[in-house]
Amino acid sequence: MNLSTLDRQRAVFDERSSSHRFVADLLKQADIVINGHRPWDIQLKAPGVIDSALSRGNLGLGESYMNGDWDAKSLDQFFYRLMRAQLHQRIRPTQLVYHSLRARLLNRQSAKRAWEVGEKHYDLGNEFYAAMLDKRMTYTCGYWKDVDSLDDAQEAKLDLICRKLGLQPGMRVLDIGCGWGSFMAYAAEHYGVECVGLTISREQAEFGQRLMRSGLPVEFRLRDYRDETEQFDRIVSIGMFEHVGHKNYRQYMEVASRCLKDDGLFLLHTIGKNLSATASDPWIDKYIFPNGELPTLGQVIEASESLFVVEDVHNFGADYDKTLMAWHANFDANWPNFRDRFDDTFYRMWRYYLLSCAGAFRAREIQLWQFVLSKRGVVGGYERVS
Repeated sequence: MNLSTLDRQRAVFDERSSSHRFVADLLKQADIVINGHRPWDIQLKAPGVIDSALSRGNLGLGESYMNGDWDAKSLDQFFYRLMRAQLHQRIRPTQLVYHSLRARLLNRQSAKRAWEVGEKHYDLGNEFYAAMLDKRMTYTCGYWKDVDSLDDAQEAKLDLICRKLGLQPGMRVLDIGCGWGSFMAYAAEHYGVECVGLTISREQAEFGQRLMRSGLPVEFRLRDYRDETEQFDRIVSIGMFEHVGHKNYRQYMEVASRCLKDDGLFLLHTIGKNLSATASDPWIDKYIFPNGELPTLGQVIEASESLFVVEDVHNFGADYDKTLMAWHANFDANWPNFRDRFDDTFYRMWRYYLLSCAGAFRAREIQLWQFVLSKRGVVGGYERVS
């Protein structure tokens, strides 16, 4: 008897366990069958997957996927069905209690810890992200209204932000968490503004030096947002608030208020969650975005109280599904160029990240909000842009 035969027999035994029967009945509510024949059905390839998922939640499920212990032909559909049926709300693994308490009691997004996500995630290499993202390297949700390509969706999003902010030539704009500078370059090119961007990624800052040498009036500062003191006509923050943490939301808003002129506008673009009681996903926290935390709508509003007037809130979270699927298509097509740099475990990790998140947005389990904030309220009212 060879090892693969033994493994299959062990998997069969695992399937007959009480844990297997419990999970099989649970998955039926999401129309998922263990070892079924449809693209979204989970295929068990090794024993222990079910027990790991039950005891450690998405951390156990994700790590067993990275190890090749299970698969689904259409991982995004698997997670869409899982989350749409809200099965994850019915299982509370004991290990998640520790993770939840840790998130509540500790300031995991302190100034010292803030640099961890830059080093672990954004510093994977500019070439890697250039192969996955659009031509402007925009690592946030695109706006797919009336467009059908990633490049067009990202330009539509950047233009939407510029119009919401009412940008005019000569304005100075602060971009908190500027990424590779896609917004700053677009705003400078099309609206004649000057931009200053803050990043905690050295790779992004080095990329920005090349952008600055191109002659555009943009400046990259390798700086934590808490250290910025200059005032600006407009402030934008696109996909950075997810790294701030609830213990720092108020301070973040105070910094934005300090740096915004009295008649200015602040656009905050952030992923958000529906339930305040849910902790950060432990798999995402360990492997993708260290110390990340999604806010609720109420937490954003509460943090801005007495500092800002909320002029507009726009939710286009369903567009993140399309964006993530486009990123995955690019990642998968370009993977052969990076196979020598990253191993197969990294490939499965990244695939799990992109497709599980696509499924979550498709299920409307998480959202994408754009807030337009003013310090004193726009006289006569803010005219909404879409």
